[in-house]
Amino acid sequence: MPPDSQQPADPDKRARDIESWATLKRFLPYLWPSDNPALRMRIAIAMTLVLAAKSVTLSLPFAYRGAVDAMAGKVDEGLTVALALVAAYALGRFAAVAFDNLRNIAFERVGQVATTNLAEDVFHRLHRLSLRFHLARRTGEVTKIIERGTKSIDQMLYFLLFNIAPTIIELIAVAVIFYINFGLGLVAATALTVVAYVIITRAITEWRTKLRREMNELDGKALHRAVDSLLNFETVKYFNAEAREEARYAQAARAYAEAAIKSENSVGLLNMAQASIMNLLMGGAMAYTVWGWSKGQLTTGDLVFVNTYLTQLFRPLDVLGWVYRTIRQGLVDMAEMFRLIDTDIEVKDAPGAPALIVRTPTVVFDNVTFGYEPGRTILNGLSFEVPAGSTTAIVGPSGAGKSTIGRLLFRFYDPQGGRVLVGGEDIVRVTQDSLRAQIGIVPQDSVLFNESLAYNIAYGAEGADMDVVEQAARDAALMPLISRLPDGFDTLVGERGLKLSGGEKQRVAIARTLVKNPPILLLDEATSALDTRTEQEILGTLKRLEEGRTTIAIAHRLSTVADSDNILVLDHGRLAESGTHSALLAKGGLYAEMWSRQASERREEASEAAE
Repeated sequence: MPPDSQQPADPDKRARDIESWATLKRFLPYLWPSDNPALRMRIAIAMTLVLAAKSVTLSLPFAYRGAVDAMAGKVDEGLTVALALVAAYALGRFAAVAFDNLRNIAFERVGQVATTNLAEDVFHRLHRLSLRFHLARRTGEVTKIIERGTKSIDQMLYFLLFNIAPTIIELIAVAVIFYINFGLGLVAATALTVVAYVIITRAITEWRTKLRREMNELDGKALHRAVDSLLNFETVKYFNAEAREEARYAQAARAYAEAAIKSENSVGLLNMAQASIMNLLMGGAMAYTVWGWSKGQLTTGDLVFVNTYLTQLFRPLDVLGWVYRTIRQGLVDMAEMFRLIDTDIEVKDAPGAPALIVRTPTVVFDNVTFGYEPGRTILNGLSFEVPAGSTTAIVGPSGAGKSTIGRLLFRFYDPQGGRVLVGGEDIVRVTQDSLRAQIGIVPQDSVLFNESLAYNIAYGAEGADMDVVEQAARDAALMPLISRLPDGFDTLVGERGLKLSGGEKQRVAIARTLVKNPPILLLDEATSALDTRTEQEILGTLKRLEEGRTTIAIAHRLSTVADSDNILVLDHGRLAESGTHSALLAKGGLYAEMWSRQASERREEASEAAE
């Protein structure tokens, strides 16, 4: 006879519960920071005020009952007692409100500090994740995850301390008071109602959590499409794609709206289920006191006594449903953010790695093999050396691996084989900060912060003063531009520097590198996006920048690097040729073929311009 089969538990639910407990465990250090006794003292004070407020609240129905019973007797005898109890009731309500607000005042700094610490931890982690992570993730979604996660911690702190804990205390206290005054029956009825309330609330909230997850995903998708479209505003205009972008955004926004409708409708269902359970208890308890009054066992004041306690109990219970939903959602949001924090750092400093000290600024690629993805190798055993103080150009067809060299030099990735040496040191054995401090870059697309010109130039070195900024601007031939601007160095450059022309952005990038003043310089297609006239002007500035530095110039236009000390020609990730411009032309190889093709293209362009 086969064994009885058991219905398997929901693995997704079990996984969510485990994840929730793990998230809560990670959240606790922000609630009780071990390195900040002042904040822990504030939490202790806040909890003391919670207990004081709850004690006052629990004593109020006694005063209320006494006043009603006094009024039910003779007026002459009961007036003084009733007035005194009414005054005590009013004073108690004020005291409860005062304690609650003092609690909020004491706790506010705890919540803000915890939120700030968590946000700083996430931001710190994001800046240490690899370039691969940032190229794969959508910026809008990452921003939304951080926003939701950091907001959750303040709510989690508040609800755990000032709602869940006080509600449990009140439930226990009301059970004891009901047992002493009315016996076990009313306690049992209240307990069963609370249990039913919690079960219904949890079941519907679990369903709502699934809907909320779907909402978050669609919200992130809509935000990503909006951000991506706005960042590529010019591209949209170039291809008359406004309607297309609006349709893509509308599709995501409508999907989010449908999910939001389902989620909000589920709130109504939950509220009705909760109200039915609570009002059944309220009606039954009050009927019981009326029946006891008719038998002469209970007084008129007992009716308001029970009603007041149940009303006070229902208030946090009613909010408890919302609190549970908020905590559940907070755990989901915080779990997403903690997953960001837990993302593996692909490029790490070796334990105890020293700082790189460059005495002789040389660069060596020693049999380097690298690919961004398994099975797709970009560099195949590449070896070359850039002597100190020289200018070495790297050229080759598209896809040959030129820009990959720059990413490996900055150690955005680690090679799968071979070594990269700077100043004779293997860069995987030194700290990344010290390595990048030795290298300056002028990229093909110089992305600027939406700040002032002065800020973007001074970004090259922390703490750079205005004299250094002005000198760098002069050396980069930026002063004619700055002198024409009404706000001068305080001029805002716009999102990604879009208020500046390509040549102006390149000059800002050059000035920024001059402020950094590195011994090694990387020019990554620094003029390929510029027109011929601007290119020649920028090349003159770059020549001044290269003086006294070891320079690697990655170029597409061979004419811009023809006077380099050495030219490396890459083909399919391998070094095909190397030598000076004249030597490579004499060989008649790949470089000579590329030079001939580009010369032909230049003649055709000149002929078209003449026509």
